[in-house]
Amino acid sequence: MSQATLGDDEELFGEAANEMREDVETSLEAAWAALPDADDIWETDADNVLGVLNGLNSALEAGDAEENLRDAKKWFTMGQRADAFDDAADLEAEIEALEAAVTDISAAGDQVGELTSTVPALRGTLQDAGPAATDDEPADADTDADEDEE
Repeated sequence: MSQATLGDDEELFGEAANEMREDVETSLEAAWAALPDADDIWETDADNVLGVLNGLNSALEAGDAEENLRDAKKWFTMGQRADAFDDAADLEAEIEALEAAVTDISAAGDQVGELTSTVPALRGTLQDAGPAATDDEPADADTDADEDEE
């Protein structure tokens, strides 16, 4: 190989490394932008707990953020293995921070999902709880009888 070719290869590698870093940065920006807005998970217009939980569950969707994070990690890993980045500490730190945020959002979504199925069942249990009334007398007849005995 001639020296001119080696020089061209180095220049091409440098360009590819810059493009790879830009790809990682673009994916990270898209992932941050795809995370739910803080106000979307804090404020609600719901009339009841189930409405709040359903709204929160919808707000905690991080699908696009997860996909963009995966792309960032893929290009970052490729660039790291190729030793293409002069300094990748900033990218690595941002990937870790984003990954932590996505993990927290996903865990919160799982918890809200569980509550969304638990709360209606709990409501039914509480509605059915208490002494059973006979068909002949209302449920508060026992209370009236207790007052008469005193």
